[in-house]
Amino acid sequence: MRLFIYVLPLLVFVSCKNEPKTEILSQTKTPTLELKYAEGFTVGDNGDHKILSINNPWPEATKQYQYLIASNSVLSKMNFPSDYFDGVVTDNLKKIVVTSTTHIPALELLGVEQYLIGFPGTDYISSQKTRQRIADGDIRELGKNEDINTEVLLELNPDVVIGFGVDGVNKTFETIKKAGIPVIYNGDWVESNALAKAEWIKFFGVLFNKEKEADSIFNQIEKNYLAAKNIAKKAKTRPTILSGAMHKEVWYMPNGSSPEAQFLKDANVNYLWKDTSGNGSLALNFEVVLDKAKAADIWLSPSYYGSYDELLSASNLYGNFEAFKTKSIYTFSNTKGATGGVLYYELGTTRPDLVLKDIIKICHPDVLKAYTPHFFKPLD
Repeated sequence: MRLFIYVLPLLVFVSCKNEPKTEILSQTKTPTLELKYAEGFTVGDNGDHKILSINNPWPEATKQYQYLIASNSVLSKMNFPSDYFDGVVTDNLKKIVVTSTTHIPALELLGVEQYLIGFPGTDYISSQKTRQRIADGDIRELGKNEDINTEVLLELNPDVVIGFGVDGVNKTFETIKKAGIPVIYNGDWVESNALAKAEWIKFFGVLFNKEKEADSIFNQIEKNYLAAKNIAKKAKTRPTILSGAMHKEVWYMPNGSSPEAQFLKDANVNYLWKDTSGNGSLALNFEVVLDKAKAADIWLSPSYYGSYDELLSASNLYGNFEAFKTKSIYTFSNTKGATGGVLYYELGTTRPDLVLKDIIKICHPDVLKAYTPHFFKPLD
């Protein structure tokens, strides 16, 4: 277990009237946040304020983002250059905007979903609880993620916007920040481990002063995951696994060091490309895939295809695989919310224990006899 200790400089500012000011940042003496897997953020607690640091908001990021979190009364006593932090956030959040469906489960698990007031692309949200709040008009539609309706967002005037970035270039976020609304980057998707991604619930725990609750929730998810992993070790067979599908004649599938491949390893199956590594997906030609996986026992996650007819319509080459012939293809794409959002893309990050159990149930049906898959279902 790693304890992240964040040491802050001592800054003392004096007003133009030469009146003594409160020391706004004192040295962190005791870290309060324990992280077992996540590497993308750390938290330093200075008693009356916290410093949240986002270390890796997107791949190959070169800047560490720092955010000050404190009560309004403490913030009113502080003097510091306006550009010293990347955002200053009240520790009494009442209105929040998030920009990824992966953020929704954390809010619900922590019991703070009532503070969500806006989201870009509400149709992608699957949760029944949050969908009801959308139907009731409590959550406003903000357009598309890459082009948020800033007019509506500024009208909502949230206490904070939780965003994500792929390269640090986002004109919309810059507009929001210039209006005085802090934008905090969430980098859960960059983590290379499924449990590390799930541990980002502690990020929201820090924002809402629910660190203990977040820690307890994550510990239970971790416990469930590791228990399922141990159960999978008892399986007597290790079926061979194919994954992915073609896009413009290139077959994309997870590399062997990806979180997706880690699920397969922990499920005690033989992923045929387990020995590969790298960043991003593997990009292979069809002949290579067919040669290696023609006789694969199970085909998982055939891209966005929802039926055998759709696969054949896209390419009759798919019919050459044994898993196609034996109807042994499974997908999460057909498990959707009321407005078409794919549940896996929303809940899968926060609940890797359910993802792992799904795969174990499919690949070792006798091991988890009473379990019903949550995301993965047989292809139609």
